[in-house]
Amino acid sequence: MTDERLRRWRLLLGGASGELSALAEDDRRRDAALTGLYGGGAPTTASDAPDANGKRSAGLGGSSPVLHRWLGDIRTYFPTSVVQVMQRDAVDRLGLRQLLLEPELLASVEPDVNLVGTLVSLSSAIPARTRETARAVVRKVVEDIERRLADRLLAAVHGAVDHSKRTSRPRLADVDWSRTIRANLKHYQPDQRTVVVQRLVGNTRRSRSAALKDVILLVDQSGSMAESVVYSAVMGASLASLKAVDTKLVVFDTEVVDLTEELKDPVDLLFATQLGGGTDINRAVAYGQSLVRRPSDTVMVLISDLYEGGVARELQRRVRELVRSGVTVVVLLALSDSGTPAYDHELAAKLSDLGAPAFACTPDRFPDLLATALRKEDVAAWAERNDIPVGR
Repeated sequence: MTDERLRRWRLLLGGASGELSALAEDDRRRDAALTGLYGGGAPTTASDAPDANGKRSAGLGGSSPVLHRWLGDIRTYFPTSVVQVMQRDAVDRLGLRQLLLEPELLASVEPDVNLVGTLVSLSSAIPARTRETARAVVRKVVEDIERRLADRLLAAVHGAVDHSKRTSRPRLADVDWSRTIRANLKHYQPDQRTVVVQRLVGNTRRSRSAALKDVILLVDQSGSMAESVVYSAVMGASLASLKAVDTKLVVFDTEVVDLTEELKDPVDLLFATQLGGGTDINRAVAYGQSLVRRPSDTVMVLISDLYEGGVARELQRRVRELVRSGVTVVVLLALSDSGTPAYDHELAAKLSDLGAPAFACTPDRFPDLLATALRKEDVAAWAERNDIPVGR
């Protein structure tokens, strides 16, 4: 067996490998970080390594400086994707939620969507000294999501709903120069290498006084939906900046809270949510139904794993009424990068049969999905084209 393979087995097996292979200093620190989280107790300091017998000293648990050094080590010796997994596992396995409330520690954590979910779920317990640090961590993740997705979302939605009329007498700011040049190519003057424009092509600017479509986002804020809540907040805030759509965002557990007024700042919105608790989807859909003004111009997106704590039969009745009235209803079992979650398959199938297709959606596909719904195209067919199984 080669030295490199022995080294990898030694890191994989930890102290159980015995004398399989000696480790260099960097590998000893990697081994200590891994063992502190996954095996045999945690090192007292981030630099402590196993002795010759593979024994470890105890505890990351009560010492914030030790955890701070541990976080520094994992960021040094592991790629970002692995760091994020280890951070989540540390919170879950080692009971580190309280330590995440310390500002010095928060400043050293690699931000990701799951960490935001943890901070939001702990928001009511965050002390004043840590609040601004927590908000800064959340804002960093929110801004990263916006950089990746906001432009695509706005372009997709704008293209789906802003059907301005074509005109040959547009104002200068409304000229479509690409179409204008193509329309006048027959007037090209080779000697002057110039196109003589005899006809302008552009769009009449529609009135901005009223939205063309209504979007209602109903977001389950039970604990299992944390990642979906984060993405929904950012998407909702981006949509709220568009005058072409009127966006409402409602979060729910057993209670229903309309957070539309918070859409101007997704960070404020996230800290206004209360992750955890039960679920009354029927009650949330009833409230969403009360917001419908123009059924044929309304898209309602219910984001939930469909574990209904309310009256499922009443929920089905309401969805049937919404679909029959002309509302486009879409059920997202998750809006996340984590794949399809556990969900109520029976209820998902029933809602799909009622004309409200249920499936999980990644954030990068959400802009195209929403544009499809706004154009009143077949959302279930869109899911099939994108190899997304509709809930059954």
